[in-house]
Amino acid sequence: MGHGGQEISGEMRTLSTFIAEARNATLPAHAVEAAEHHILDTLAAIISGTRLQPGWLGIGYARDLGGVPEASILGTPIVTSAATAALANGISAHSDETDDSHFTSRTHPGAAILPAALAVAELRHAGGGEFLRAVTAGYDVGCRLVHALDMRGFAALHRSCHGFGGTFGAGVAAGVLHGFDAAQIRHLLSYCAQSASGCGAYMHDRGHIEKAFVYSGKPAQSGVMAAGMVAAGFTGADDVFSGDRNFLDAYAAKPDRAALIDGLGERYEIVRTNIKKWCVGSPIQGALDGIAAIREARAVLADDVDHVRVHLAPANLKTVDNRPIPNVNIQHLVALMLISGTVGFAESHDPALMDDPALSALRKRVSLVPSDELDRAKPPRQTIVEIALKDGSLLSQRVVAVRGTADNPMTRDEVAAKARDLMTPILGQDRCARLIDQVFALQGVADMASLRPLLTADAP
Repeated sequence: MGHGGQEISGEMRTLSTFIAEARNATLPAHAVEAAEHHILDTLAAIISGTRLQPGWLGIGYARDLGGVPEASILGTPIVTSAATAALANGISAHSDETDDSHFTSRTHPGAAILPAALAVAELRHAGGGEFLRAVTAGYDVGCRLVHALDMRGFAALHRSCHGFGGTFGAGVAAGVLHGFDAAQIRHLLSYCAQSASGCGAYMHDRGHIEKAFVYSGKPAQSGVMAAGMVAAGFTGADDVFSGDRNFLDAYAAKPDRAALIDGLGERYEIVRTNIKKWCVGSPIQGALDGIAAIREARAVLADDVDHVRVHLAPANLKTVDNRPIPNVNIQHLVALMLISGTVGFAESHDPALMDDPALSALRKRVSLVPSDELDRAKPPRQTIVEIALKDGSLLSQRVVAVRGTADNPMTRDEVAAKARDLMTPILGQDRCARLIDQVFALQGVADMASLRPLLTADAP
């Protein structure tokens, strides 16, 4: 029984005990390595995002709010309250399509979890190892929470799972860093349930601003606030997932409570989360991989190209077909890749290139082909690229496992190279190099607040 006489299910007992013990858990080497990669990747997404419109809007809002100096807003000299820092850093983390993504839960876990964990780690002067384990637990719980919901029913009601998985993941990471016991964790989860939300209407905002708030800014802030209230003595329901008026029955027609603890402590969701090699929308990753592979096998000049066909699953095609934003416009990015041979962060986010005459001309010769076969293919997001040359030859590449996914993970050097591309223009080469070294030696960091000088730059 809970403190109010509420029955506590076996799933909740297992889950809350797992979270309460996560602070001192021993993680296997592959989970530690994945955590280091995703922490670095998300830090890079936040810092680069501070120079994009959603990021600097969030920073300006946070600066005007003010607050007790507890945690830093990355890429700026601003130190403010933990919840406000989590909000601003979360918005920056998903200012564009740079951050990681978890396919089976349809969430972007790092963008919500890491800002919350970093804010509370600074507040409590937690060590790097403790921080890493908190982040890992956030992925484990946030992704499983979405697995427990009825995803088909969610989609039918135009609900976004990002605000649900992100809020619970952020709250759990914050709770681990506060050192909560199992009873406090159960109350924390109840406050996360009251904070979780997500309406699909953000898709109508063409500026990626409301999307950044829904995916990560609000979940990060809500997770920090939920943990802060429990730390201050707030109590709540002892089992928000079972019994009368519970969270899962309120939001899912066919909830799967067993999914909350399935493989817990054995299957690490951070290992199953994708890192984007290219700083563009997920459905475009395979196309750029395909062109890179073709060019590696044969020198292809843009002037030699007659037309390009990119075969995609129908749902993925809709997401990236001639979008007005450069980093989610597949025709534009395919043309850019063919002309330049690579697509860096700066190039993929330069709207002026959308009007470049050479790119515009080549873009018109890129067509998309919906493929039901690719929609069914496993692993997901497979892509076929066909380049027809003016001499009549046809070059084709099928990308089965997109680089950066769990089926084809990036190496440490690749993750570091991406981070340098995103962070060096803001932090400078030396500071960026030292930050990367510290993240790859995170378990030796005594106080996460000591990293603050490496994460600071002039405000945008």
